[in-house]
Amino acid sequence: MKRYVFLFEEAKGMSRFELGGKGYGIVEMVAAGLPVPPGLVITTEACKDYYKNGGEMPDGLMRQVREKIDELSRRVGKRFGDPKSPLIVSVRSGAPYSMPGMMDTILNLGVNDDVVRGLILSTGNERFVYDAYRRFIQMFGRVAMGVPGERFDRRLEELRERLGVKSDQDIPANELRGLIEEFKRVVRESTGRELPQDPWEQLELAVRAVFNSWNNPRAREYRRYYKISEDLGTAVNIQLMVFGNMGPDSGTGVGFTRDPSTGEKRLYGEYLSNAQGEDVVAGIRTPLSLDVLKGELREQLEEVARRLEQHFRDMQDFEFTVERGRLYILQSRNGKRTANAAVKIAVDMTEEKLITIEEALMRVSPYDLVHLLHRRLDPRVKVNPIAKGLNASPGVATGKVVFDVTEADQMSSRGEKVILVRPETTPEDIKGVIAAQGVLTSRGGMTSHAAVVARGMGKPAVVGCGEIRIEMESGYFVTNKGLKVNKGDVITIDGSTGNVFLGEVPTVEAELTTELRTLLKWADERRRLGVRANADTPEAARRAREFGAEGIGLCRTERMFNAPDRLPIVREMIMATTDDERRRALAKLYELQLRDFKEIFKVMRGLPVTVRLLDLPLHEFLPSESQLLVELHEISASGAPKAEIEKKEVMLKKVRQLQEHNPMLGHRGCRLAVSHPDIYKMQVRAILRAAIEVRREVGETVGVQIMIPQSVDSNELAHVKKVVEEAAEETFEELRERIDYKFGTMIETPRAALTASKIASVVEFFSFGTNDLTQTTFAFSRDDAEGKFLPIYLEKKILADNPFETIDREGVGRLVAIGTKEGKQANPRLEVGICGEHGGDPRSIYFFDEAGLDYVSCSPYRIPIARLAAAQASLQVKEVIPVTA
Repeated sequence: MKRYVFLFEEAKGMSRFELGGKGYGIVEMVAAGLPVPPGLVITTEACKDYYKNGGEMPDGLMRQVREKIDELSRRVGKRFGDPKSPLIVSVRSGAPYSMPGMMDTILNLGVNDDVVRGLILSTGNERFVYDAYRRFIQMFGRVAMGVPGERFDRRLEELRERLGVKSDQDIPANELRGLIEEFKRVVRESTGRELPQDPWEQLELAVRAVFNSWNNPRAREYRRYYKISEDLGTAVNIQLMVFGNMGPDSGTGVGFTRDPSTGEKRLYGEYLSNAQGEDVVAGIRTPLSLDVLKGELREQLEEVARRLEQHFRDMQDFEFTVERGRLYILQSRNGKRTANAAVKIAVDMTEEKLITIEEALMRVSPYDLVHLLHRRLDPRVKVNPIAKGLNASPGVATGKVVFDVTEADQMSSRGEKVILVRPETTPEDIKGVIAAQGVLTSRGGMTSHAAVVARGMGKPAVVGCGEIRIEMESGYFVTNKGLKVNKGDVITIDGSTGNVFLGEVPTVEAELTTELRTLLKWADERRRLGVRANADTPEAARRAREFGAEGIGLCRTERMFNAPDRLPIVREMIMATTDDERRRALAKLYELQLRDFKEIFKVMRGLPVTVRLLDLPLHEFLPSESQLLVELHEISASGAPKAEIEKKEVMLKKVRQLQEHNPMLGHRGCRLAVSHPDIYKMQVRAILRAAIEVRREVGETVGVQIMIPQSVDSNELAHVKKVVEEAAEETFEELRERIDYKFGTMIETPRAALTASKIASVVEFFSFGTNDLTQTTFAFSRDDAEGKFLPIYLEKKILADNPFETIDREGVGRLVAIGTKEGKQANPRLEVGICGEHGGDPRSIYFFDEAGLDYVSCSPYRIPIARLAAAQASLQVKEVIPVTA
């Protein structure tokens, strides 16, 4: 028979995948000698078997639990149901990866009517006992018996209103006694059953409820967002209760060994006197900062923080309870932190010799760096906030005010930006938090659910904003100055300062912090893959260079044709009826593109720049047939001159001539160079002349790489190569100066990848265009797929990932691997890169490193992400599908 249950001290050496993150942390703290209440852990294996059994308890599980509870009872001198010395426990979930608030917890389990009477006699604290019992009924009824939580909340709120008190702790003992009877009646009316009085029955129902909570909607949504496996299961931790609600010398709190928002090395957290743990994280009361704690408790917490960091070698988030002046640590886990804090903590701990550089690089998720590059409020703009709260999660967010979670999700799915505004958030609000740009709450503290979850997601959050009064049902909030803000109004929140502004506030670009520059320097020293940028303007090139790009891997030239000042000239070229007319139009474009290339080359001098020649089909530069038909009808009806009407008719005829049934697979890319070589010649002459003139003007130029799109055959490329060489020689002869350049191609079709060995004999470099390669391999049109059926495929797990975001290893990835391997075998000097969107996706970057590519190219804002991901790819052994060719 499987062994599922272990006392904390018996589980030393087991992994977090067996014990769950919470259980693992407790076991490690026990081993380190920290003051942890005793208890036991049910492993994740039991949860997995529970689901394999169709929701039935695994054989022998509860017998093992009973045996360990009996051991615990003998050790602490307390027994379930004993009025004189009752065993009272907490039952908590604990997944291998932290999922704060997503699964269920029950406190004070073991309390019943007999225990209440005995506890009142033994403690002499009637209010504490009744408070513990009403909390148990409220949590157990909701979690284990399915009673809607609002039924308890409504009665509690009605009682506070009748007594004229704001806080639960102000409700006297006699009123709590009446509330308990009311809560029992709620359970009976909602379920048709009495509240269980047998602690063993309570315990089995609680364990079952924790297992079930692994698959509740909010937990599934959280795992979907964070891409956590559905198969891990949750452990169950059963721990002796210590009580923070026994009076003014008791309390509960949450601490972080470093500031989770900034990464600063200081004790950070919050404390509530005469309270239990859920009061802090639920945001029911706004707690006091640990900064105001003095004396022995402060010193004890500082020492605990030091010991936790020394043991776990990472920033810790720990929960603690003080019972009658004695400190207990209930759990510790690696703390959720902002991207900024993650980087600072990793760098600082390295400099403190707590971790190595390699560990520091592996501690920061490349995905988190996206949030470090968010824009911030423009300091030059003077705007007054309408309210101020706690700066719980940094960053700036602007959106429409929304109070309802479902509405936030619906509006977000339509592309609208929203700010979720709530009195406080609960775990059930997770879908709304995911959908929102940021979160604003009127209650709660820096360790409330809203703050912790927002920080983990990198979303700005302002919490505990007592300066606003939220009228949820009426759909507005009012500031303390009387300003009314309605649902749908636009606000801006600054999670770095806690300020709330009406309307959209201007922002400026982010800047790399000193710590991030240090981390990326370490990454550059350890990565194999090069990192270049996709950039086609001087501004984008400048940004890319600032972020550490080692060149431009894709400079698209379509903008140089379809910009508003160019489009009339391009249309003039397309509509030309003689060679002379066409040459005159191309000469105008040549001058404009020469200027474009010079501006980009000056920014990128000293680095390689890969310019992709025109890829779009010509009809894309003309009006659509439907648009021209409307215009023809209008000018004919208005009595326009005949010449004007004939001109429109000629253009309509040309549009119909150029129309294609499937433009993506039509007359585009290098096929244009075969039928219209003069376009590519013009571009080549502009590129090479620009490079030479930049060298003349500033003494240094770029490494020119001319890239041909949409090639499918080596003969086709050989033909285009002659066109490029002719234009190059004409330019060199005209300028009486030469420059080195490389000739290469994009690999965007399966045929090109599969015939890479032949293509490699014609070119000096490949760059995989994985956007189109994914479309042609899957036979998916991206716009149609993402707009219609791809979300369904992902929801039904037909596909594990969106193949346009993360490389499809088995199909598209295999083509990349084949093309790289066979291309390099045929031409050992061949340079191979990738310039699709996958070049900025960390999981795809890991694959490209394995496949032997030389560099990735991505948007400027993803350069730091790619640098870190490439370093991690070099450092770690990844459990992935092997690259095969």
